[in-house]
Parts: sequence; structure tokens; C-alpha cells
Amino acid sequence: MPIYEYCCEACGEKFEKLVRSTSKQQPLTCPHCGSERVEKAISLFGVGNVSHSSGSAGCSPTSSV
Repeated sequence: MPIYEYCCEACGEKFEKLVRSTSKQQPLTCPHCGSERVEKAISLFGVGNVSHSSGSAGCSPTSSV
């Protein structure tokens, strides 16, 4: 059962959710404001000595240039 990170597009709250199954999943809501406008955040995790400018998950995807 994976834990996913989400970000609310309405209020910017970041939160985690334990996902038990992809079938019969209830709509995900923000625990702070109750909005259903939530997106899965991009999670950063440590691999070796990789350095990131931000140690937290982002609410918006980043593009490669």
C-alpha cells in the first residue's frame, strides 16, 4: 500500500494519503479546505549523493530545458 503525496490546487496544502486500491477509490479531498482540486505531487527521494535545491515535493511539475 503506497503512500502518495498530494497538493491542493485551491489552498496549496500539501498532504499524504495511503492508497489501498485503485479500484473503487473515493474522490480525494484536501484535509485542510475540503476541495477536490488535488493533484499528485512530484516526490523527491534520496538516491546516493544527489543534491536538490528543494527538499520537499512540488505542487507543479517542472520542465526540463
